[in-house]
Amino acid sequence: MDLDTIKKLMEAMEESGTTRVSLKEENGFALELERSPDFHMKPYVQHAEPHVQHMQPAHQPHHKVAEELKQVAQSRDDAGVKIMSPMVGTFYSSPSPDDPPFVSVGDEVKEDTVVCIIEAMKVMNEVKAGKSGKIKKVFVDNAHPVEFGTQLFLIEA
Repeated sequence: MDLDTIKKLMEAMEESGTTRVSLKEENGFALELERSPDFHMKPYVQHAEPHVQHMQPAHQPHHKVAEELKQVAQSRDDAGVKIMSPMVGTFYSSPSPDDPPFVSVGDEVKEDTVVCIIEAMKVMNEVKAGKSGKIKKVFVDNAHPVEFGTQLFLIEA
């Protein structure tokens, strides 16, 4: 099974709302995919805030944390819009080590502009800007690990 087939399967899971798929091929290859029902493969965009207002208790369910992050994203700040990591993985600023970065400080981006790749379990996931504007700041160095909600970029709208 090739990577494109796995990506299409992941997209089909999201579109249909399927949370678990298990496949076994005759050659012995096995694949098992599972996601939470409220997981979406879209970039998480958050508006910049001058400071964090409160910390999340570690014992809160994932959907409550995600809901509070969405509420924070809806508040506007003149400083710009943050592009947040939609998943845990490794941040890559370019398609390969020899290529230039997707975007740099000062670059103009549109909503569908790919700004980076996050590798998760050997799958390369493109992260799009989600907002038009100018890249004001890059928060993560190439090939560094990121978590869900890690600040990646700041866009000046």
